[in-house]
Amino acid sequence: MLRPIAISALMAAAAAVLFAAPASADTELPGYVDHTEWVSYDGKTSLRVYPTPFARAVVIRLDAGVQGEQAWLEVLASAPDADTPGMRDQFLCHWSYAEFARPGKTSWNLEPWRPVVDAVTMLESGCNPGAAEEAF
Repeated sequence: MLRPIAISALMAAAAAVLFAAPASADTELPGYVDHTEWVSYDGKTSLRVYPTPFARAVVIRLDAGVQGEQAWLEVLASAPDADTPGMRDQFLCHWSYAEFARPGKTSWNLEPWRPVVDAVTMLESGCNPGAAEEAF
C-alpha cells in the first residue's frame, strides 16, 4: 500500500520541479542582440546588429531557426523601424550563415534599401542582395 503512495509522491515532486517557475531572473538565458545602431553611408541607411557572444554560440548549431525568430524580435524591440520588407530575411540569412562565412564579424548589417528576394538569391548574394556589402 505504501508503494503506490510513494510513487505518487515522487511523481508529484518531479512535476513540481519540472514545471516550477525560475527562482530568479538570474536563471534566464542571455539575449541574442547586444545592441543595434542605425548608420548612414553614401546616402544610404544601414542597421548594424551587434550579436551577443551567446548568439554567436547558438547560431553555429544547425537547429537554431527558432532562436533566430526570437532574435529578430529583439532587433525590432531595439530598432522598431527595422520592420520593413526584406530586413527580416536579411537578418535570418545573417543568423544562419554569417558565423560560418565570416566568424566574429563585429556586426550584421541590414539595409532597408536592398531588394526583397527569394531565399536562394539571398544566400547567393551573401545576405546582401542588390549590391555588394558596405566597406565598414
